[in-house]
Amino acid sequence: MGTKKLGKQTLAFVAPPTIAGYASVVGKKEGQGPLAGAFDLINQDDSFGESSWEKAESTMQRMALETALDKAGQSPSGLDLLFAGDLLNQCIASSFAARGQDVSFLGLYGACSTMAEGLALAAMALDGGFGERAAAVASSHFCSAERQYRTPLEYGGQRTPTAQWTVTGAGACVLTCQGTGPCITHATLGKVIDKGIKDANNMGAAMAPAACDTLAAHFSDTGRRPSDYDLIVTGDLGELGKSIVLDLFRSDGVELPNYDDCGVMIFDLPAQDVHCGGSGCGCSAVVLNGYLLRGMAAGRWKKILFCGTGALLSPISSLQGESIPGICHAVAISTGKGG
Repeated sequence: MGTKKLGKQTLAFVAPPTIAGYASVVGKKEGQGPLAGAFDLINQDDSFGESSWEKAESTMQRMALETALDKAGQSPSGLDLLFAGDLLNQCIASSFAARGQDVSFLGLYGACSTMAEGLALAAMALDGGFGERAAAVASSHFCSAERQYRTPLEYGGQRTPTAQWTVTGAGACVLTCQGTGPCITHATLGKVIDKGIKDANNMGAAMAPAACDTLAAHFSDTGRRPSDYDLIVTGDLGELGKSIVLDLFRSDGVELPNYDDCGVMIFDLPAQDVHCGGSGCGCSAVVLNGYLLRGMAAGRWKKILFCGTGALLSPISSLQGESIPGICHAVAISTGKGG
C-alpha cells in the first residue's frame, strides 16, 4: 500500500471527504459581534434553558450536531463515528451530549485546537475506509470555563490586557465520502511546542510558536506557499498571538497578507471589551462552521488553511508552576477535490 503521508507531518487524502453539513450555535455576546449573520442559532439566554453552565454546553453541542445533520440529510444513527471535545475536565460536555445519540463516540482533548483535530481524524477515518459518514463537534462556554480555570464569576476578578474571552458556542461538521461540497484535502498534524510561557492569561503567546511550527511544516511537506490559499486562519491566538505569528514569519522573510485569526474575527475587540479577543474550543468551531464555510459556499474563498491552536494547560499544571505547551493542527479545505 502506498503512503498517504507527505514529509514528516502532513497527510494527503486520496479520496478527500466532503463537508455535507455544518452548523454553529452561539450565545448572546457572540451574537452581538461582527459575524452574527453567519451563525445558525443565537441564543439570548446563555443558560440555554439548563440548570448549569456545563449542561448548557452539552445542549449547545446537541443543537449544533442536530442542525448540521439536518443540513446533510442525515440522522445521528446514520453516522459511523462522532469525534467531539471541549475544555471541561474529562470532556463531560461532549460525552454527556453524545449519550443517547446511537453513534460510536470518540472524545477528544486538544484544547482550542479540538475542531481541527476532530476534522483531521474524521477525514483520516473516512479516507481510510473505516466509515461513510463522520462528524466533528467542539464547544466551549464562557461561564463553565471561568468556573474551571479561573475564579467564580461572582468574584469579579480583573482581567489582564493579554487575556482572552472564552466563546460561548458550539460548532459541528458532518463529513461524507460522497458529495460535491467543500472537501478536506490535507491535514498537517502538529507537535507539542513549549517556549516556556507560564502566564495563563497570555495563551496567545504560548500558542503562537506552535502555529508557526505547523504552518512551516505544512508548506515544507506540501511544497505549497501561503499565496496558494485564499485565506489562512488560526484559532484562536487573539490579537497578540496573531501579531507574534506575523512577526515570526516576517523574521524569516515570509509575509502572510492572507492571514487572520478566529479569536480576532469573532468579536469587535474594543467595542465588546474582550481584551485580546476570543478563545475556547467553540471559537474556531463556530467561525469555521459559520462564517468560513458559508463564505466558501458563496464563492468568497476556494482554498482555506484552517489551523486550530490549543494551549495544553490545566488548572493543576498552572498551580504547580508548569509552562504552557501549545499545539496546532492544520486542515486544508478546498471547493475542488484536487485541492
